[in-house]
Amino acid sequence: MSSTEKYGKALPDQVDRIASLTDAQLELLEDVRELYRERIVLERDYATKLQALGKKAADKRARKISTLVLGSEPTKSWDESTLQTSTVNVAYSELITSILNSAQDHINLSDGWNSRVVETLRATERRHEDAKKRQIAHFQKLLSDRDKSYAERVKTKQKYDDECAEVESYRQKQERSTDDKHAERAAKQLEQQQTDMLNSKNVYIISTAVANRVKAQFYEEDLPSLEDQFQDLQCQLLRKFSDILLEAQDLHNKHLDTLKSRVSAASAASKAVDPSRDQDLFIDHNIRAFVAPPDFQFEPCGIHYDTGEMSIEPAPKVYLQNRLSRCKQKSSELHTVIDAKRRDVEQLARLVDAYAKDSKLGNVEEVTDSYLDAHHQLASYVTSECSLVAEIEVISAALGGDEGEQSPHAFKSSSFSIPTQCSYCQSTIWGLSKQGKTCKACGISVHSKCEMKIAANCPGSKQAGGRTHTPSSSISLTPSALSRSDTRASSVSSAMSSTPSSFAQTDPSLSHEETYPAARVVFDFSPTSPFELSVSDGDLVQVIEEDDGSGWVKVADRTGGRGLVPASYIELTEDTAATAPDPPTRGPVSSQGSGQFVRAVYDYQAQGPDEITLKDGKLIELSAGLNGGQNYADGWWEGIDAMGKKGIFPSNYVEIVP
Repeated sequence: MSSTEKYGKALPDQVDRIASLTDAQLELLEDVRELYRERIVLERDYATKLQALGKKAADKRARKISTLVLGSEPTKSWDESTLQTSTVNVAYSELITSILNSAQDHINLSDGWNSRVVETLRATERRHEDAKKRQIAHFQKLLSDRDKSYAERVKTKQKYDDECAEVESYRQKQERSTDDKHAERAAKQLEQQQTDMLNSKNVYIISTAVANRVKAQFYEEDLPSLEDQFQDLQCQLLRKFSDILLEAQDLHNKHLDTLKSRVSAASAASKAVDPSRDQDLFIDHNIRAFVAPPDFQFEPCGIHYDTGEMSIEPAPKVYLQNRLSRCKQKSSELHTVIDAKRRDVEQLARLVDAYAKDSKLGNVEEVTDSYLDAHHQLASYVTSECSLVAEIEVISAALGGDEGEQSPHAFKSSSFSIPTQCSYCQSTIWGLSKQGKTCKACGISVHSKCEMKIAANCPGSKQAGGRTHTPSSSISLTPSALSRSDTRASSVSSAMSSTPSSFAQTDPSLSHEETYPAARVVFDFSPTSPFELSVSDGDLVQVIEEDDGSGWVKVADRTGGRGLVPASYIELTEDTAATAPDPPTRGPVSSQGSGQFVRAVYDYQAQGPDEITLKDGKLIELSAGLNGGQNYADGWWEGIDAMGKKGIFPSNYVEIVP
């Protein structure tokens, strides 16, 4: 799967032309398959029609060979001698020559061609057409993710402009105020609006940095990687085509001794098919100038003079400090996921190379499918990490090391049956639906919109020993955990996807006395990652974590399963408060067990005889002894599953059952 040059480096941003080459190669397989199908009919009628068939194949080759070898729009002049340097062209020409010189055949040869050539070509075309569609779908996904960051930048720019306009409006109101009462109120309104404007400006600068980073990720890594994958698939396709031609020529050799010399020549040409050499020829005739788009820059509002520096005045600085803390937490969690996924991709890449070199090991095409699926997931995770890193860098540079007191509040969504004053904006919070949040440590209440504006100086957190800590998840996504599901309701946008905030892990130990809003599922949803939960239309769930702006909510079902689902797939019921589901009943304590149970929160497939398999929601009893249970090893616990098997498992795949 190597070439002198790679598409991603030599042909930047030419996915459409590379895909067109794949189409031309698939048309080649279709043409050859049609050629052999008609050849079978002619062989049964002997040699009378072979001349006509050979001429027809030659005409097809003459019309399409330049597109197959050089592409649909070559940038370099060529002639017939250029086409003769293509190993595919030479092999195809030898095949047609063999047909034109053939005069007789046997029915057994026709039967062999039908079962071992025509059907294999059809299967190969179908598989590689599906592979090309998946690559194009991944390309569209990359474009969508890139354009989403572009659109977010435009939206935050408009928000910033609107806030600037509001500042000017309030300033004019203040100037028109005559008495002390209205003047004080106007000044307070102006000050609040200026803070909102500065926050909008910071968000706009952040979104600009994210858009630039995502753009660089797209053009420097994702797009070249996608084109290289296309190149590898084309290499596999041509090698498969070469193998099929060799099979046909071997059948021909065995059955027609009189044609052995001609068939041997065709066999030699087929063996000489060199995808790397042909791809180099394609690259040489399709090189085009390419310049990456320039970086985005801060654009001041037309009605408010400002600079491109982030505001670190007291109120905006608090917002930045809180946002930085949240981004660092999410980045840490996501980094572990990416490391695990990258190891999976590297392992699958080695398998692809090994299977390609030795077909006895297994089906290289199936391993390639798994490799591409894993690589696509890794690209999605890396894009999310890219956005988080961009946010962390731009905020850290603005704060200059001042990250606040690092004693965050433990806010949880709350409902307020009586009017309650917001500790930040001093206005009223009220409503049976969860309009605000309350800190469990110190008891202050704020609007949901004010949460990020409160300084991280919770006295309850300080008394508990400083900064709270959420353990990061080391999630290894094995190929068996990868599921493809396109089941979505037609009325919901298919562009919905997990954002970086979806990777934030929450405290899994839910108290039985804690209540959550009840909701009804309105669309079926099948998970596509270990963070998500499968739900069906009509199911009743409890909303554990509300939408934080990512478009996802965390819910719990009746069986105790927890995970993310799209926010638009559920609707709150009239019963706005519901108790979280009780955990499943513990199984009997085994003689080797400690009596302490844990619940699996992710699926895990055992990788050896000393490990046990975990299923989300299932209970495992920790083993007893000085070296058992939680004392086994760092990152690994020992336990006994429901079948009585004793083994070890990753400790961050489970939660302790109280």
